[in-house]
Amino acid sequence: MLVTPATILVAVGLLIPLVILFRYSLNEFVTQRKLMVEAVTIANYAKFFTDPYYINVLVRTLRVAVTVTAICLVLGFPLAYVLARTQSRFKNLLLMLVVLPLFVGSAVRAAGWMTLFGSKGAINATLMGLGLISTPLEIMYTETAVIIGITAVNLPFMVLSLQSVIENIGRDVEEAAFSLGAHPLAMFRRVLWPLALPGVLAGTILTFILGMNAYATPVLLGGPKFQMMGPLVYGQFAGVNNWPFGAAISFILMTATLLLTIAANLIVQRRYRR
Repeated sequence: MLVTPATILVAVGLLIPLVILFRYSLNEFVTQRKLMVEAVTIANYAKFFTDPYYINVLVRTLRVAVTVTAICLVLGFPLAYVLARTQSRFKNLLLMLVVLPLFVGSAVRAAGWMTLFGSKGAINATLMGLGLISTPLEIMYTETAVIIGITAVNLPFMVLSLQSVIENIGRDVEEAAFSLGAHPLAMFRRVLWPLALPGVLAGTILTFILGMNAYATPVLLGGPKFQMMGPLVYGQFAGVNNWPFGAAISFILMTATLLLTIAANLIVQRRYRR
């Protein structure tokens, strides 16, 4: 009885629209009149997997999402550990500073990065002013700029996921490892990392899903020539009005995200049981 309201809400607000969208993905699109015609065909899915352009977009999206997740884990774990172990009276303030970027939309943050990465932005202006470079660096509209932008958006989610788990790991287990002669690296590998795996799993899944479905950051920092799955879906719906193909791309993105997430979950859980 307690889960019934939430179940109804999810069914009405998520599952039913997904079913309708899947039905759209099986329809045909009449290019001349830009109309969707009732049909039952997998031509839209075949079009995606037989066109190297769309395959490259999917591969690029996977590469960016995996890279962002790895960077967030490397940068987020030390910060989460410090936040979990600090006894400072300013701990709540530090946590607020981690959460603070979430109060600003992704588009606004991406616009901020644009002021840094532009040919006349702060980075190029500073380097040229110091005489370190003679021509502006091409940072904007590159995969590097997109990765930096998405990492900045996703990093707080990784830190908060890890911090909540590490905080529940007793200090005594770390002290016991040190008293038995373990050096810091061995303590991290044999004690802290296995106990923190639930947080690692939650953080990586969250950041990976957000990276796979990023829209504003790739559009603003990547430019029109840098396509990822999110902007590609939007372009099909709003740009060329091809709802069947846009729906098919949406389900391909969702399926790829779910399969990779489930696979990572199973691998980590198997390792965690050991």
